[in-house]
Amino acid sequence: MTCRHQNVVAIREVVVGDTLTQVFVAMDFIEHDLKSLLTAMPSPFLHSEIKTLMLQLLSAVYHCHSCWILHRDLKTSNILMNNRGIIKVADFGLARRYGDPVGVGGMTQLVVTLWYRAPEILLGASTYSTAVDIWSVGCIFAELLLKEPLFQAKTEIELLGMIQELLGPSTNSLLSESSLSSPGRSMNFSSSHPRRLQQRLDHLAGSATDLIRSLLTYNPRKRVRADEALEHPYFNESPLPKHPDLFGSFPSAAAGEKRRKPFYSPVAPTRAADYRLLD
Repeated sequence: MTCRHQNVVAIREVVVGDTLTQVFVAMDFIEHDLKSLLTAMPSPFLHSEIKTLMLQLLSAVYHCHSCWILHRDLKTSNILMNNRGIIKVADFGLARRYGDPVGVGGMTQLVVTLWYRAPEILLGASTYSTAVDIWSVGCIFAELLLKEPLFQAKTEIELLGMIQELLGPSTNSLLSESSLSSPGRSMNFSSSHPRRLQQRLDHLAGSATDLIRSLLTYNPRKRVRADEALEHPYFNESPLPKHPDLFGSFPSAAAGEKRRKPFYSPVAPTRAADYRLLD
């Protein structure tokens, strides 16, 4: 309710029943979640559509961080999308105010679904910041481009190895500088496939790869902020972001709809700047 924004799911009201255990939150109905949609849609999102989705996601994350809220569980299944090309960040069950003390729902380490978890959390950092959400945004961006999750690990150790495959080996000085790890935990181990993940990104445009690298940076202090990412050249290059009204519509399984032909609105596309810092 604090993060009121057009790309954050809206809460209509909280209804209380006869007992304290009967509490119901009434929210807007959104037709899809992005994870299910990526699996079911007949063809992947176009690059122009991915840019629009990312602009909306970054705008929502920037707004939440401006309200001193960490989401702490950003992933494709927690991003909803309606049939008008608008996404809504949802599921704030793990969200906390930035700086909440440990012991009252503050900075615990068991946060963020594994595939989207930042290295500082994996390495047991005692404190962390808005950068953990930015790492998750980078994983989501890569998933939209690659048509599959970037890090499909089963364990934290396996995930750390996959991160090293993508970003290269970390150094003790980097870990010390960025407060990535707690005493006794390190990230100094080798990978048997040092360039496998790197090769998966080689076919992307240089600006897209640059944006991914700025989102997926070891050091959280050097990781790009949401407002900085919104200004990245990637969003101003061809193809330009598609206006949400020009997205195709998809049948909603939640609403019991059947597949139908895409509907396109005659509204003309707008500039990428139209999506920046929306509030």
